[in-house]
Amino acid sequence: MNALHRHQALDAVWRTPPGLRGMLVNVNHSDLGKRFMMAAFAYFAIGGVLAMMIRAQLSSPRSAFVGADIFNQLFTMHGSLMMFMFAIPFFEGLALYMLPKMLGARDLAFPRLSAFGWWCYLFGGFILLTAMALGLAPDGGWFMYTPLASRAFTPGINADVWLLGITFVEISAVCASVELTVSILKMRADGMRLSRMPIFAWYILVTALMMVVGFPPLILASTLLELERAFGLPFFDVAKGGHPLLWQHLFWLFGHPEVYIIFLPGAGVISMVLPVMARHPLIGYGWIVGSILALGFFSFGLWVHHMFATGIPHLALAFFSAASTLVAVPTVVQIFAWLATLWSGRPVLRLPMLYIAGFFAIFLIGGLTGVMLAIVPFNWQVHDTAFVTAHLHYVLIGGFVFPMMAGIYFWLPRITGRVTNPSLGVLAFCLIFVGFNVTFLVMHLTGLLGMPRRVFTYDAGLGWDIPNFVSSLGSFVMAFGFAAVLIDIVLAVWFGRRAPRNPWKADTLEWAMPSPVPSYNFASLPTVTGRRPLEDDPRLAARLAAGEGHLPAPRDGLRESLGVHMLTGQVTEIIVLPGNSALPIVTALATGCFFLAMLFGLYWLAPLPILAVVALVWLWASQIGAQRDIGALDTGGGAVVPTHHEAAEAPGWWGSVFTLVADASFFMSLIFGYAFLATVAPGWPPPRLMTPSVVAILVALAGLAIAFAAGRWALAALRSGRTAAAARSAAVAAASTAAALAGILALGWRGGLAPGAHAYDAVTTVLLAYAVVHLVVAGLMLAFVATRLAGGWGSAARTLELRVAALWSGYAAFATVVVIIAVAGPGVISWRW
Repeated sequence: MNALHRHQALDAVWRTPPGLRGMLVNVNHSDLGKRFMMAAFAYFAIGGVLAMMIRAQLSSPRSAFVGADIFNQLFTMHGSLMMFMFAIPFFEGLALYMLPKMLGARDLAFPRLSAFGWWCYLFGGFILLTAMALGLAPDGGWFMYTPLASRAFTPGINADVWLLGITFVEISAVCASVELTVSILKMRADGMRLSRMPIFAWYILVTALMMVVGFPPLILASTLLELERAFGLPFFDVAKGGHPLLWQHLFWLFGHPEVYIIFLPGAGVISMVLPVMARHPLIGYGWIVGSILALGFFSFGLWVHHMFATGIPHLALAFFSAASTLVAVPTVVQIFAWLATLWSGRPVLRLPMLYIAGFFAIFLIGGLTGVMLAIVPFNWQVHDTAFVTAHLHYVLIGGFVFPMMAGIYFWLPRITGRVTNPSLGVLAFCLIFVGFNVTFLVMHLTGLLGMPRRVFTYDAGLGWDIPNFVSSLGSFVMAFGFAAVLIDIVLAVWFGRRAPRNPWKADTLEWAMPSPVPSYNFASLPTVTGRRPLEDDPRLAARLAAGEGHLPAPRDGLRESLGVHMLTGQVTEIIVLPGNSALPIVTALATGCFFLAMLFGLYWLAPLPILAVVALVWLWASQIGAQRDIGALDTGGGAVVPTHHEAAEAPGWWGSVFTLVADASFFMSLIFGYAFLATVAPGWPPPRLMTPSVVAILVALAGLAIAFAAGRWALAALRSGRTAAAARSAAVAAASTAAALAGILALGWRGGLAPGAHAYDAVTTVLLAYAVVHLVVAGLMLAFVATRLAGGWGSAARTLELRVAALWSGYAAFATVVVIIAVAGPGVISWRW
């Protein structure tokens, strides 16, 4: 097979149908990545327009440009769009597009999950933008503090738009985090050990793991506040045993790691682009990897940094202040590694390098003001002033936007096959850099002069007039700069000259593909022996196009890529990926109908979309898998391995593991909230504890024990080749899970709970609901596997589906036992024995 025939055969398998249908069913990572980036840039433009309106209002004292209500919506939507709709989705899009190309794969581990995440992101953003167009946008700040966001002070649906719309978008983020984590660990080139991965993959891996753990607390907080607003469950109502600081703790458990979730991808771009611009390999690869891991770990111990003014104990102030200064150390390690690389190389001042230089200047100032804010006395003085606003923008724009601009101009020839106009690009950089510093450097002074943030006007004579006018002027200069960037990119796409395959003389795998990038990425998959594959083998691109790598020809019309051992990079399986499908968009629409039903108060209608989602997920799962054993196959590159259906550690297994890690983070945040209210909130102990039913508890525990044992028996039977016995045992496990569910429902029914009366009853109800949901999911998964085994979709070699169901069932059992202890324990202890 020559190169042309190979291209035609592979493209026939991997391409997307043309027209509207192709757009709706597309699951290709390159297309989805570009969609995420373009949509994120659109949200960035909208957020920028809102920022211009904010600066127009604040440019002079007693301005009448907008009123207080509109101003509240402006700054809330500006922050929400920039944090949730631009920063995270843009790096997700870049990672979705670039990682398979960098890692030597043809796609990500779960293409349909990526598509589902895209549609959730799109529909969630549509909810926010529609509300803004109708004048119903959120108006309580992008962090929605209670009690301001509670029903008493925000009676309309403005806050509900934020809670439900952002939660919808966060589903997309969690999907992306699981997708990226599993893809980096399992879908790499042959021989690409962890120590040989492109440094960008390390940054995205740690970022994705932080998202897996860090986003569930926000989803929990949004869920609790929506339950309070919709049904009166008083989690944050002091009069009924709640506490408004619970929201702050849950929000900042997400919020502070999010700062590093935004920064790390930008730093990853710097670590990829800077060595190419310096014409020298990155110095300190191991040190940088260690600093990334340390930064990800420390970021979860700093959330109280944002709560120094809330009256927390002095010992806690000292601890979190010290931790906030300590976290600067891993960042400094990366900066010194970058400077050492520049010092050792021969840098060229191309446009990406200009943005990197801008990053160094701006992020340094943001880091210094961050250390200042970590010192408690200074923090008290400038808390909630314009100084904090300036610091936030120096960190986020300096640490994310400038690196991403460097990445855009660096990888634009890869993405579009075209080159931009250097003169227009330099002009845009100068406008952005000067405009940004004029805007926010002066804003530090405005804050030190005492101007609070989030105020829509101010009186003359306070010394804020000139600084605000200068900041407003600078913001418009910066806006012109970003407009010039957009014009530059559009002109390049339409009229730019064609770019060579590797215009920067880079040495990573994404530059080993033809331009434009084919739907399948690589004609054959590479084997690597170092971190710089194109430097190690200058003819690698030609050899891959000639079919001298793995999987050089499609097999039975299947989309195939390699799976490797997570540590060694040795080929362990051939991963068969699903093709284009309408299921992601239909499932996202059904999910969106649930959020809309909640938004408009149609609570009676909300169960219908949930049932639709369950049916669609059942259908989704039924379309994957294998009905017969295939055995070991030759990859064409020297490896003989089974398909992932017969592998011990398939992507589906690890996807379930990391999804359950996110689930456990949600659960632990709920337990933390329970403990926080019990120890801090007024009105505890509650007037009345739940009355635990011993019979209900015993039924639940017996059901869990039988389900666990039956699941073990099913797995043992399947591994010994007794498929029918395995199906019967799985059915028994499903029925026993249903019995445990009945016990938990009886425990809640007989407990005499009044969820609207006290926060104790509310939290107990939510804990029981958590157990119920997980028992339902586990029961459905076991029932699904039982039907699949009965239909021949399992064997001694194909145990993946049963192992995944057993994993979820085991977690459901563990969580249910913890819930029983948490809700029944206080009542049992109070008995008079």
